[in-house]
Amino acid sequence: MNVTIVGTGYVGLVTGTCLAEVGNHVLCIDNDVNKIEGLKQAILPIYEPGLDNLVQENLQAGRLEFSTDIKQGVDYAEVIFIAVGTPPDEDGSADLSHVLAVAKSIGDSLNDYRVVVTKSTVPVGTADKVKQAINQSLSQRGVSVDFDVVSNPEFLKEGAAVEDFMKPDRIVVGVDSDRSFEVMHRLYQPFNRNHDRVIRMDIRSSELTKYAANAMLATKISFMNEMANLAEKLGADIESVRQGIGSDPRIGYHFIYPGCGYGGSCFPKDVQALHRTARQYDYDARLLSAVEAVNNDQKSVPVKKLTTHFGEDFSNLQFAIWGLSFKPNTDDMREAPSRVIIEQILAKGGSIKAYDPIAMQEASHIFAGQSGVKLVNDPYQATDQADALVVVTEWKMFRALDVDLLKQKLRQLVIVDGRNIYDPLVLKNAGFDYYGIGRA
Repeated sequence: MNVTIVGTGYVGLVTGTCLAEVGNHVLCIDNDVNKIEGLKQAILPIYEPGLDNLVQENLQAGRLEFSTDIKQGVDYAEVIFIAVGTPPDEDGSADLSHVLAVAKSIGDSLNDYRVVVTKSTVPVGTADKVKQAINQSLSQRGVSVDFDVVSNPEFLKEGAAVEDFMKPDRIVVGVDSDRSFEVMHRLYQPFNRNHDRVIRMDIRSSELTKYAANAMLATKISFMNEMANLAEKLGADIESVRQGIGSDPRIGYHFIYPGCGYGGSCFPKDVQALHRTARQYDYDARLLSAVEAVNNDQKSVPVKKLTTHFGEDFSNLQFAIWGLSFKPNTDDMREAPSRVIIEQILAKGGSIKAYDPIAMQEASHIFAGQSGVKLVNDPYQATDQADALVVVTEWKMFRALDVDLLKQKLRQLVIVDGRNIYDPLVLKNAGFDYYGIGRA
């Protein structure tokens, strides 16, 4: 099939590349000329394991193309995906201006039947607005063209997005016509060889499914962080509690790891947007409000532990930060706990040396001009003459700690383990002051 993807950000680029990988001809559209020119040379604007090779292979095979011409995209494909950003407004609601601008552009160029798919994470009712925007453009042109709008939310984990797309748990398709469903089912047929993963539903249910999924996962994280904070008060070890409840198949082990809060482009934005949607319909989603509040507080926990050890004044203190991205296997620092932690340390007069295996370029933009932040190329270089090590992101390379080298490097043997990746007893026996999350 011929497929157009409008938007070459995280979702659009992964979607387009993976659809090309199974044999479709995909044209990716973006209004960023520099980004498109880079993509034509297989230079990616994001980091995602395995994606660069797939882009290069499909470019060479002629199945994947890039352009800035939206009219070309509308003429090219039977299916047009809208995969542009929906950043949060000041009130927490999703900004649909980019989505609706694309819808208008589609209407300006539409001449034959097309299936228009909202792939971006959008509030319930967005498909209706997309349909209205396209119809408005058609009306202004004085033409009538059949089209369908479909909701097909993405469920991609940053750091595992290619595998998630190629081997999906489910493919949610929200439709209001058999014709559009048949087109979507044909498009996703290569992913259904083992069994049919497509779940058909109405459009509004599909739009809500995406928000509900992310809100549920965020809720599990905030619940576990709440339990971790309580465990510290009670003298319990949250890691034992985690194993005790995770062994219950009704609960499971996924997303019950305590830490210093969630971040990224999805959970914070989607919880806020869903909460805002509820308010628009005169419903007070109190649980969502609590999930967000707990998470915001949790990002301050590592600095509170540093304050417990060093006092309120961090002047003349230097801190090593391991991990800047909001999670491993990505360079994404949007809403990352590391940003809150670094800001709070600087506000108390401390200085920082930080390391991340992937996110250093992104960090150099974020902390440009911050004299108190030095980015280094090796994790142990960050610890040189530091008064404490703060582990923020649980990259695999941090798990096997070189205790002897760390003892040589650190000025004071203090570790704040924001992800509970170390054994407290081992480090305490080695002479460290160890602070975990919810560990007695």
